[in-house]
Amino acid sequence: QVQLVESGGGSVQAGGSLRLSCAASKTTYRLNCMGWFRQIPGKEREGVAGINKAGSSTYYADSVKGRFTISQDNAKNTVYLQMNSLEPEDTAMYYCAAARTSGYNCDWRPITFDYWGQGTQVTVSS
Repeated sequence: QVQLVESGGGSVQAGGSLRLSCAASKTTYRLNCMGWFRQIPGKEREGVAGINKAGSSTYYADSVKGRFTISQDNAKNTVYLQMNSLEPEDTAMYYCAAARTSGYNCDWRPITFDYWGQGTQVTVSS
C-alpha cells in the first residue's frame, strides 16, 4: 500500500511563498504520475500541478501558471510544489496524489489518481 505524506503547509501573507513536499513510502512501482490538488469546503477538488516520473510532462492550472512550480526527486520518492506570489484565492487544503500507470502519459483529472495524502492546509491572508 502506498503512503503519501505531505508537509510544508502553513499561513502566509499575500505575496509570500511556501514549499510543499510529498514523500511516497512503501512501494512506488509504476507511480508514474504525481499531482497536487486543492480543495476548499463546498467545492470540488481541483488540479493544481502535475508531473510524470520521467519529468517529460508537467501540468499547471491556469490560475497558478507562472507562480507555482512542481518538481521531483525520484531518488527520494518526493515531489515538491514551490508556490510563489501567493494570493488569498490560493487558500485551500492541498493534497498530493499518485497514479499507478503503465506509461508516462498522465490524465490529470482527480478521478484518475489512485492514492492520496492526508492533505496540508495553506492559508494566505490579504
